[in-house]
Amino acid sequence: MAALMIQGCGSDVGKSVLVAGLCRLFANRGLTVRPFKPQNMSNNAAVTAEGGEIGRAQALQAVACRTPPTVDMNPVLLKPQSDVGAQLVVRGQMAGTWKASGYQARKGELLGLVVESFRRLEAESDLVIVEGAGSPAEVNLRAGDIANMGFARAADVPVVLVGDIDRGHVIAALVGAHAVLDEADRAMVRGFLINKFRGDPTLFQDGRRMIVEATGWPDLGMAPWLAAARRLPAEDAVVLEDPSPLGERKIRIVVPMLSRIANFDEFDALRSEPDVAFAFVPPGQPLPGDADLVILPGTKATPADLAFFRAQGWDIDLAAHVRRGGRVLGVCGGFQMLGRRLSDPDGIEGAPASVEGLALLDVETVMTDRKTLRQVTGRLPGGAAFSGYEMHVGRTEGGERPMLRFDDGGQDGAISADGRVRGCYVHGLFDSGEARAELLAELGAVSDHLDQSARVDRALDEIAAALEAAFDIPALAAIAGLETS
Repeated sequence: MAALMIQGCGSDVGKSVLVAGLCRLFANRGLTVRPFKPQNMSNNAAVTAEGGEIGRAQALQAVACRTPPTVDMNPVLLKPQSDVGAQLVVRGQMAGTWKASGYQARKGELLGLVVESFRRLEAESDLVIVEGAGSPAEVNLRAGDIANMGFARAADVPVVLVGDIDRGHVIAALVGAHAVLDEADRAMVRGFLINKFRGDPTLFQDGRRMIVEATGWPDLGMAPWLAAARRLPAEDAVVLEDPSPLGERKIRIVVPMLSRIANFDEFDALRSEPDVAFAFVPPGQPLPGDADLVILPGTKATPADLAFFRAQGWDIDLAAHVRRGGRVLGVCGGFQMLGRRLSDPDGIEGAPASVEGLALLDVETVMTDRKTLRQVTGRLPGGAAFSGYEMHVGRTEGGERPMLRFDDGGQDGAISADGRVRGCYVHGLFDSGEARAELLAELGAVSDHLDQSARVDRALDEIAAALEAAFDIPALAAIAGLETS
């Protein structure tokens, strides 16, 4: 079967978007395409139908392929819980917490498992498009590598290297990668791509020629700045480093940027609403006093981020917001924070602790070693249908009024006595046009009622069309081993 691996000269060079675009491009040609990323590091994850979790980017790439996501598409996922440690997820299931140094020493043990997942995808498809992680030029991490050249050589998958011209020094990045890669790794690279070019592409013709002359790698094309990528769910927290200012619209919704914020892409649909001014509030800034709704998001380290929340003074801001009649929604870890008490006796998400919550909901949470991973459907209190997913450790009890009722007869979440504070475990409520419309109507806003999936699908088609025009697609197909007529 055919396969192609997209590696980059660094993180955030656009690999995930390019892979998604190429997946849609080849799927539009009638091929059965599958995405694959051997190892990912992200706190933005998705739940698969079989009850596993994978990186959000691979779930998006599966959408681009028009196929359901599976755990084989991202067999190793690292979810950072601190600056030096992360939860390890293997084939969709939690496999413990690892310190960075320990994982670097033992990650090579996972290579066989990673290749097995790849082979399964290869057997069921015409083409597998693989995304690397970080950069293969980080040769200090080469020993035991499973994310870039270690995988490419083990699975014998040809590599195309991507440079990001928007951040500058793209010539040095590509030529430098050629210089530091060893001979065997360098031989895996069959060409290069330039990404995120703004302006007249003829102005960089000499630069592209210089890269070819210095490396001997073929020039496979240069992608323009893809504006449609802003309508795709973001995987990396890099997008949060430039928070959008609140605009002049009918209602204002804000989300505090917790230190281990997770699954923040679920708020993307709010950005597109004509009546909504949406913004993330960075650390060091107060929660705006005129916000209509404050959403406490999910987090990979709830007790630690509750302390972080208080350290910013946001607990004081939130209490004042509630006194003024403002509304609050907690999602997953944010829901846990809103309760009376949060206990982690076994140190599931950090050091063992039992701390007071924000006491805005009459619930208490105890962390457990069992992780809930499932897709759900149901209805909001007003009757609007929703679909979403649960992804959490912990058991929450209390609360007289549930926020959500599931179609299987279960229920989730809690609502305060005055109805202004709510929380639930379900992610993805705002993606449903019907559910989002109900939630916004309570704030006095009129929704566009569009499902987020429709916006994403249109964006993928736009990106595929742009890549079709910008890249040498026949050459990429030939490198992958596709038979062309």
